[in-house]
Amino acid sequence: MGMESRRAGSSAAETDVDPQTPVLRISQLDALELDASLEQLLWTQFSQCFQNFRPGLLTPLEPELKALLQLLLWRFTLYPNSTTVGQSLLSLRYHNVISSSPRYRPLTRRQKLVLALLTIGPRWLQERSHSLLLCVGINPGVSEGDRGLLQRGLRNCLIFVSSIAQLASLLNFVVFLRNGCHPVLAERIAGARAVFSKPNVTRDVTYQYMNRELLWHGFAEFLIFLLPLINTRKLKATLASFAFWGGSADRNGATEGSGVWKECGLCGEWPTMPHTVGCQHVFCYYCIKSHSIADAYLTCPKCGAEAGQPEPVRVELELMGR
Repeated sequence: MGMESRRAGSSAAETDVDPQTPVLRISQLDALELDASLEQLLWTQFSQCFQNFRPGLLTPLEPELKALLQLLLWRFTLYPNSTTVGQSLLSLRYHNVISSSPRYRPLTRRQKLVLALLTIGPRWLQERSHSLLLCVGINPGVSEGDRGLLQRGLRNCLIFVSSIAQLASLLNFVVFLRNGCHPVLAERIAGARAVFSKPNVTRDVTYQYMNRELLWHGFAEFLIFLLPLINTRKLKATLASFAFWGGSADRNGATEGSGVWKECGLCGEWPTMPHTVGCQHVFCYYCIKSHSIADAYLTCPKCGAEAGQPEPVRVELELMGR
């Protein structure tokens, strides 16, 4: 009896929530983002079940499978509870604005079906538009002059309807930013509005979370600014010289002296039109010229020495008689 009374009291408290209490715009947008992330997660988990099958197995039916997953998600979340997963995480739910009652009224079955149709249907049509155009004899890759009069008229009609739908979505979002209701056009058509499911709900974001986010974004912007200024070739050569410092460097230098003229310091191949930049290493003319044009502060990738003007290698040959 105690448990039943507490459940009745909590349900009555949730029912007594004033549906006229405004919901933050950011909360409604976050609920939509959470729903989209959940749908993407479901599709990723579903597609991973077929990763060991033939590649491209799900591609022909991908729009239909995505629509089926969205329909299943709608059946077990919005249909029985008048709330999506993202809304339930933010203590929100849909309210029937068509009802004249001042108290909370859940969505009717018809409103839920309209909401599902207007949410899932356009996505499926957008992904299947190319195949549907081919079925009615309209090839998007064919020029206007090669189409018949009926095909051109049908294509222009589809383009007009798509443009009108996008314009209506844009105007609805502008009205949402103004009034704070119905972030998507489907909610306005179905007569559904997001309201609080619990009384005295506040959007609590701790300062610790905000400081962490601000610190991370500042650090990321600092790295984006700093990384292009770092000469990675010179840094790599300096680290390599420290790593091989000592006896190993002497041994490498002894063996390197004999083979330094046999390969380009950039491409690693036999140097074509060998040139040098002031150190003992040799480069192909086209390799060192292109790199020096791209990087005004070019350094030798082998030893880290600053590269000067490329000069051809002069080889002296000494003929010795028998």
